[in-house]
Amino acid sequence: MENLPQLIADAAEPLPDIDDPAFAEIADRFADAQVVLLGEASHGTSEFYRARAAITRRLIERHGFTTVAVEADWPDAEVIDRHVRQRPAVDLPPPFQRFPTWMWRNREFFGFVEWLRAHNSGLEEGARASFHGLDLYNLNGSIRAVIDYLDRTDPEAAAVARERYGCLAPWRDAPERYGRLAITEGFARCQKAVLGTLRDLLDKQAPLIAASGEDYLDATQNARLVANAEAYYRAMYYGSAESWNLRDEHMFDTLDLLIRAKGGKAVVWAHNSHLGDARFTDMGMEREELNLGQLVREKYGDEARLIGFGTHGGTVAAADDWDALMKVKQVNPSRPDSYERVCHDSGVPRFFLDLRQERAVREALMTPRLERFIGVIYRPNTERWSHYSTAVLPQQFDGWFWFDETRAVEALGGAEEVGGREDTWPFGL
Repeated sequence: MENLPQLIADAAEPLPDIDDPAFAEIADRFADAQVVLLGEASHGTSEFYRARAAITRRLIERHGFTTVAVEADWPDAEVIDRHVRQRPAVDLPPPFQRFPTWMWRNREFFGFVEWLRAHNSGLEEGARASFHGLDLYNLNGSIRAVIDYLDRTDPEAAAVARERYGCLAPWRDAPERYGRLAITEGFARCQKAVLGTLRDLLDKQAPLIAASGEDYLDATQNARLVANAEAYYRAMYYGSAESWNLRDEHMFDTLDLLIRAKGGKAVVWAHNSHLGDARFTDMGMEREELNLGQLVREKYGDEARLIGFGTHGGTVAAADDWDALMKVKQVNPSRPDSYERVCHDSGVPRFFLDLRQERAVREALMTPRLERFIGVIYRPNTERWSHYSTAVLPQQFDGWFWFDETRAVEALGGAEEVGGREDTWPFGL
């Protein structure tokens, strides 16, 4: 068989610099999709953020995409959505104050936010692109958002919600402790209460939509987040598979809700571990885990595009442990038995590989190999065990962006000084 790095070099589509307007033209091939999922091999790499921003701009400007959904919490993303769509301001805390702050408080991301606001400013209100979070970690922010909404629309219901959510009050700033207690006591202490508030909101759906529209959607999603987070923090003590599955099911349900509620087409930003089909990695093959990419494929089929991103070396913004300070770390050169190494050995520094069209290289890459995953924690000394998993790349993704040498994101706003919560996934993803 022909040398694999040479096969990749022959099939790869070399890309110009990300700042070159021609870079984003590659996104035109995703134009007929309902949802485009753009990954990242780490949460702290500048090129991944900049490339996703360029591709997303093209999809919004040229191809009618109107929803951007990211691996962030709903209440934090709501602050951004109000900014970019110029929605009425409400009393919300500044976004992305919890560990890992640099994941979204970085110059690359906020450059995209300001572009999106400028783009929307020239459009009618109904045509503006929205921005939303898919994740469920910010339990405290969601509780506050639900109560604030009910204070404005239904003070009696707000009083009931305060009483119900009071069950979680001792743990709102450290919800992992609630999970530990619930397991110890053998029952879900707050499950009935938080589901009751969500059920009440859903029962009042029609009049509240008529009265407050987007605000109702925000409140309902925050109530759903509280209910799912309560289940998540309980499940994390049964083992990683159940809690991981609850988290990714919540992300999928949120994305599906957005697509159904808003219509149009969506772009998603999240880690490769969430967006690459779990059935073709260790996650699904060995650990009985599913993920967002798998669920999107099962629901949307050929209307979905799952796009991974990889690198060989450079620097990355990451911490040694959960709740630790951010550092700019040197990334180890990729392992010889990895997909990253054969991409590096192709000699093409920046390329896109269309895994749906390039049949010869697709077949050659079907032999399982290691693939690197770096989250907000990076431990170079134990990299083989803490950051590599076996995968089948051509089945995991529909396309693959490669940047051989990458650099860390530029953190904003004192990211190194802000703490967070206990790690709820082994790699901090």
